Amino acid sequence: MNRQVVVTGLGAVTPLGPDVASTWEALLAGRSATTALHDERFEGLPVRIAAPVPGDPGADLSRVSARRLDRYEQFAMRAALEAWADAGLASGTVAADRLAVTIGSCIGGLHTTLDTYDRLKAAGPRLVSPFTIGKMIPDGAASWVALELGAKAGIQTPVAACATGNDALRDGAALIRSGKADVVVAGGAEAAIHPLVLAAFSAMRALSPSNDEPARASRPFDKGRDGFVLGEGAAVMVLESADHAAARGARVYARLAGAGSSADGHDFAQPDPSGAGQADAIREAMTDAGLDAAAIKHVNAHAASTPQGDLTESVAISSVLGRRAGGAVVTASKSALGHLMGAAGAAESIATVLALHHRVVPPTINLTDLDDEIDLDVAREPRSLPEGPLAALSNSFGLGGHNVVVAFSTT
Repeated sequence: MNRQVVVTGLGAVTPLGPDVASTWEALLAGRSATTALHDERFEGLPVRIAAPVPGDPGADLSRVSARRLDRYEQFAMRAALEAWADAGLASGTVAADRLAVTIGSCIGGLHTTLDTYDRLKAAGPRLVSPFTIGKMIPDGAASWVALELGAKAGIQTPVAACATGNDALRDGAALIRSGKADVVVAGGAEAAIHPLVLAAFSAMRALSPSNDEPARASRPFDKGRDGFVLGEGAAVMVLESADHAAARGARVYARLAGAGSSADGHDFAQPDPSGAGQADAIREAMTDAGLDAAAIKHVNAHAASTPQGDLTESVAISSVLGRRAGGAVVTASKSALGHLMGAAGAAESIATVLALHHRVVPPTINLTDLDDEIDLDVAREPRSLPEGPLAALSNSFGLGGHNVVVAFSTT
């Protein structure tokens, strides 16, 4: 089977807002979520900025759920429930054995793991919660969401570093296209703003050290880019077979037309500067979707604001779509959101879907001096997309050489 896959529901908890609507509004307005970290735990670190989610992620959950879930799982649950409601789904509207969940995370319940270990050392095993395992394992978010929704067609937890969110969407689409499921709740979640993670990425010189100017720290494609900004949150889509969506009269945002993946086989931290592996993933996504270069009108770039990463991606995009991306408007959502790690791809795919749905591309903020070697048409202000059929790509490239690209279209 090779059924068409459509997007019928969107949910997100991001540094820019507690839901999709507020996140999208902030993206269009060009607001930055990056802020200084004033907690004493971060004192003495070389990087003391990040893009945290404001407020308590467990506030909208039941007391029992909030107690049983790690921070990253709370993000995932809130995003999944928003997407579920947005899709117009309720208990019993999808047969349990036709509903699946695929939600990934790079790291899982890091806060639970480290905080519990500190408690164990300080007070012994009596103070270790019986909920610890369910809060620390990377498949916890997918499992808790599946239990909440009653999904029985399958649970998957992809882990593909910074490409995890898009890998989950790719897996979800495959479940529908194969006939295994009619509806899949898919996305990614992460909560890794912790001194250990900031110190480790700082040691790699991967983070922007712009402590004095947080809002301008993430500047993809700019000559002055000097590293990414660590963020957190979750993003989830409801994917559905086109036939199932039509039968229940569902609103459709876009079609998940295809997906591609590859491995660089080059280096753990740095992408292959030729861009060959990334270009392979882009081509595979387009082929899978039945799209040629002329059909692509928008690219939501991975563009984490690292010196080599942004340049490599621009080479990959240009090698497939042509000079200045063949006329496709490029944007980099991480300039505003920060890098949501395992949730990044899914959050940026939501932005891609909304760009097609509303026919407007959010700006790349903090881009004041485009790198001379980057031959892309990068949006610095909101840019309108043309009338007629549209297609777009969401790129995600992760540590270890993971390359995952998802193609969306309006038809």
